[in-house]
Order: sequence, then structure tokens, then C-alpha cells
Amino acid sequence: MSAHLPAPRTDAEVPAYWRGLGLPGLVDLHVHFLPDRMQQKVWSFFDAGEENYGTSWPVHYRLTESERLVRLRELGVVAFPTLPYPHKPGMSRWLNEWSAEFARRTPGCVQSATFFPEAGVVDYVGAAIADGARMFKVHVQVGGYDPADPVLDPVWGLLADARLPVTIHSGSSPMPGAHTGPEPIRTVLSRHPQLAAVIAHMGMHEYHEHLDLALQFDRVHLDTTMFGTDYVEQFAPLPPDLLPRLAALPERIVLGSDFPTIAYAYAHQIEALHRLDLGADWMRGVLHDNGARLLGLPPRSTA
Repeated sequence: MSAHLPAPRTDAEVPAYWRGLGLPGLVDLHVHFLPDRMQQKVWSFFDAGEENYGTSWPVHYRLTESERLVRLRELGVVAFPTLPYPHKPGMSRWLNEWSAEFARRTPGCVQSATFFPEAGVVDYVGAAIADGARMFKVHVQVGGYDPADPVLDPVWGLLADARLPVTIHSGSSPMPGAHTGPEPIRTVLSRHPQLAAVIAHMGMHEYHEHLDLALQFDRVHLDTTMFGTDYVEQFAPLPPDLLPRLAALPERIVLGSDFPTIAYAYAHQIEALHRLDLGADWMRGVLHDNGARLLGLPPRSTA
């Protein structure tokens, strides 16, 4: 990276960084907004990080909903989802309704939805698409289900046909599940090769195995959520031989942050990507262009 563009060390330095790259802002495909009661329960879970994950997980942005939106605007995040996800049956429909209402009243928010292997899933996913959902989220470890469950097969087909991105937490870190790892997702993709799967956390810690999916399937992307940060390097370090593979996939890597439930400042995610030293064009793609293209947003002017 050019010495004339230092990595941002604080959130206040983030806008100068993306402006220095000639970008109109950041497109962050891994942001969470949830109903307040559910958000508080999520934060309580992470407050018990040492018990649940074996390491402390201090929530850096424990703010009100309105304060979090202000912070995103100050950072220059111009597009972001809500990414709801259920942990049991009967949650998805109301989460989708809440997310749709939130997106309608929130500039820059990409309407998001989710699903679970249960009766009626095809109907409510179809209804969410018809209502304007532009992105979906599933969490294999939290949900505890096999994404290749036959009940979900028509849902994956709907999403592939609609060409809508689906963020999938399939990696086995920080906590493995019965169906985490790349193979269940590979099974899904073999049935629906045009599915726009966005592998959360770069597939942490199975980085190489999830990158293999992007080489095999044309619409697989990976998001940078927590990748390369000092926090994650403690338990899922970046393999040294991964960098050439990242450089060879400049259009398949998209920005993700996991805001607000991260254990460090937002700027540190961008700093971690900057110090990979993969070049300004790679950073432009990751921080804006690749996510904008995946969401169908207008391309930025390069004049």
C-alpha cells in the first residue's frame, strides 16, 4: 500500500482513508441490527465470552440503535444490512418483518431476511423476496442445522434464481458446530452452483477450504469479518500461504465488520486489511466495489 495512505488507527481516521482511495464510502456486508430485546440477549452472550468461547469478548459498540446508526454514518458506511438469524423454529418470519420495517425507515440499509429448516420456510422466504429483501443470512453453528437439509433445497433454489446474496456463517471458529465446515456448503453449492454464497469471516478458521469454494463456484464470495485482526490472530491466525490466493481473487472478497458486536474499533478491521499489503486496487474492491456489485448498487464513478 502506498506510504502516502497510512492505515486508519482510529474511527475518526476512516473517512480520510476511503477518500484517499477515491471511494464514495464503504459497503459493509456484515453489520447486524436486531430488535432491541434480542440485541441485548446477544450482547449478554458475548459478555460471557470466556465461558462460551474461551476468550473475553468485550462489545466495543454497546450503543443505542440511533447512536449506532450515527456511528456508521460517521465512518462513511453507505450500504449495510441487518443480517438477522434465528436459533430455533418460529423466529424467522417476525425477524424478516422487523428487518423490512427497519430498512424502510433507515437510509443506506439493505433489507435483509433469514430462514430456518421448518414448515412454511419456502412460503415466507418467497414473501420476503417479494417484499424487497436484497440479502439473506444464515448461521449454521447458532442454528445447529445442516444447510443441505432437503427442506431447504427449494429455498436455496429460490435464492439462486433471484441472484440474491446469502451470508453464511459456516466456519468452525470460534466454536465448531455439528454442521460447520466447508463440506455442507459444498453440497448446497453442488445442487445450486449459481447461488451467491457469501462466506462469513472468510470461513474462519478453514480459510483455504472455503477459498476453494470460490474457485469452484463462480458466485461464491467471502467477507472479511474479523479477518486478520489482532483479536482473531490469537486463535485463528492467517496462514502465510493464504495471501497469494487472496491476491488472485480480487473480485470475490467483500468488506464485513460484524459491527456492533466486535471487541475493537471498526478502524482496526480496515487497518488489518491494509497491512496485508495487497494493493490499492484490491482495497477499493473489498471496501466498496465488490459489495456494491453484489448488491446491484450503481458502480462508482472512476472519472
